[in-house]
Amino acid sequence: MAGTLYVVPTPIGHLGDITDRARAVLAEADFIAAEDTRVTLKLLNSLALKKPLVSYYEHNRRESGARIAARIAAGETAALVTDAGTPAISDPGEDLVALCAEQGLPVVALPGPCALVTALSVSGLPSGRFCFEGFLAMNKKSRRAHLAALRAETRTMIFYEAPHKLPHTLTDLLETLGDRRAAVCRELTKRHEEVWRTTLGAAAAHYAEHAPRGEFVLVVEGAPETPPPPPSLADAVARAQEDIAGGISLRDAARRAAERTGLPRSAVYAALVSTLSPRSGNKK
Repeated sequence: MAGTLYVVPTPIGHLGDITDRARAVLAEADFIAAEDTRVTLKLLNSLALKKPLVSYYEHNRRESGARIAARIAAGETAALVTDAGTPAISDPGEDLVALCAEQGLPVVALPGPCALVTALSVSGLPSGRFCFEGFLAMNKKSRRAHLAALRAETRTMIFYEAPHKLPHTLTDLLETLGDRRAAVCRELTKRHEEVWRTTLGAAAAHYAEHAPRGEFVLVVEGAPETPPPPPSLADAVARAQEDIAGGISLRDAARRAAERTGLPRSAVYAALVSTLSPRSGNKK
């Protein structure tokens, strides 16, 4: 009879967050498949457990995954863990779960710590509908293409980010999505935990001047459910009048207002002229 793969969440910071059930599964498993065996060994030592560890991470997932699945098929029970949080979420454990599913091997998931859910729950942003985007690409072009595809996304968006990439990511988020509300969550459940409810603009400006430290989860407001109405002729005239008050000529003000609103310059100019008093001398 086949064994079972248990997907076991581990603390994302505070060791007290491990559940009694997770502790029991780790104690009873025949072996543990770990992303980094050194990290998992520290956790096991804190729990006073000694179990065989098998390395399973991004660069050996195919070979190691096949061996792990074969052992489960032969009747052994495996506990899959990642360095922190829930395995298979933005994690190579996804492939091991898929492999076991393809082979008809039992997979049992335990509930527990997950950084994206923790961040969302304290973000203060809408949580009824959200999407998880994981880590953005290191390559600037790929990163911006990813974000451009999210420009019209109305759900709250969640990103994981490393400190050395955070300033560039915030800048790209701001330039691509606009200055939206955001929560910058740092070192969740750890000693220096910080949740900063702010805007993308304020966060980008802050981390352009201050080096980020720790691991981050970014929660970003989605696009408005209904697009704003297109600029009206009255809006264009109002903008042009502000420019005229600042000393810009009527023609230049009409041109600038047309460029900003996308309306025909001739229509903006005609509407602007009609608002001027007969005594106005600013006709050029």
